[in-house]
Amino acid sequence: MTRGKIHDVVIKPLVTHSDERGYFREILRDDDELMTRFGQTSFTMTYPGVIKAFHWHRKQDDLWYVALGMARVVLYDRREDSPSFGLTQEIFAGEDNPLLILIPAGVAHGYQVIGNRPVYLFYHTTESYDRSDPDEERIPYDDPGIAFDWSIRFR
Repeated sequence: MTRGKIHDVVIKPLVTHSDERGYFREILRDDDELMTRFGQTSFTMTYPGVIKAFHWHRKQDDLWYVALGMARVVLYDRREDSPSFGLTQEIFAGEDNPLLILIPAGVAHGYQVIGNRPVYLFYHTTESYDRSDPDEERIPYDDPGIAFDWSIRFR
């Protein structure tokens, strides 16, 4: 596991065991010690070119795994007491780069589907979703305080 540019972000490269039948990949284990507690696991599918950003949580940590497609995951540290306050981190995750990304509470996060395939994203959270009191705050994808350039850079 590696530490991200943003304090408390952890990136776990995933090991894949392949043979003639396909492959097997472990995503999250209890001995990874990445979850303070289990809340729920959810799944979302997002079409090519879509940007889903930004949101953040007061209480819950998220652990993201992109199972299919490729995503540009963008994190922004909005925690004033963090040594990486105000930093932005970009991570490319998905079938070409299988990772598990721990996103701590207080870090704004979002993603953009890149390429021509949808993204299948599984996310594990340390809190269950509460419809009457959702732990989710929204920030526009083009927020000038974050000022992230979502354009594709041709090199």
